Amino acid sequence: MKLKIMPLFPKTFLKTASALSLLALFVAGCATPDYKDVMAVPDNDPSAALAGARFNVGDTLAIAFTGPPDPIATQEKTIGEDGKITLADIGEVVAVGKTSSEVEKIIHDKYVPAFVNHLNVTVKAGDRVFYVRGEVGNKGRQVYVGQITVTKAITSAGDFTDFANHKNVLLIRSNGKRFIIDCDAILSGKQPDPPVYPGDQIEVRRRRW
Repeated sequence: MKLKIMPLFPKTFLKTASALSLLALFVAGCATPDYKDVMAVPDNDPSAALAGARFNVGDTLAIAFTGPPDPIATQEKTIGEDGKITLADIGEVVAVGKTSSEVEKIIHDKYVPAFVNHLNVTVKAGDRVFYVRGEVGNKGRQVYVGQITVTKAITSAGDFTDFANHKNVLLIRSNGKRFIIDCDAILSGKQPDPPVYPGDQIEVRRRRW
């Protein structure tokens, strides 16, 4: 009688195991950010924003005009990803990296004498903010009041919910760079706690099991 030898692992099992192995490698790769990059000051220079002297992407500016015979209402403009705001008649104004007085001069010189002969411009910064979304107790806009880290930002947003994935937190810099942060590793002292800057976004994802 001829014996039929069955394979130790069926093909379907091997395919599934292979897929799971690839998935595990992918997840492991995503969960370990390059901490040299995530701890570094982003290339849109938020260090200027930290000093309170220069504007950053995402800052809101209150622009007041006095002097012309026809009053011009105060305008609020948010600096876009291109570093600019847009005003009536004069169009785009580069504001990122500049001080209030520098932006005031740029706006003044674009309006005078092309549109008016006399104009005083006052530019003030609104609140600097960052955002925490997902599985936290108080998601949404958070006012940036000084140096803060990822775990402290999550705490300030009401902390993790019961369904939060502590190991898979997405940090998006205002310049678009993305990092996956393992908060459990941070809280156990195995990894550093990355700083959060104005305009950053933190997404706390939900656990799958």
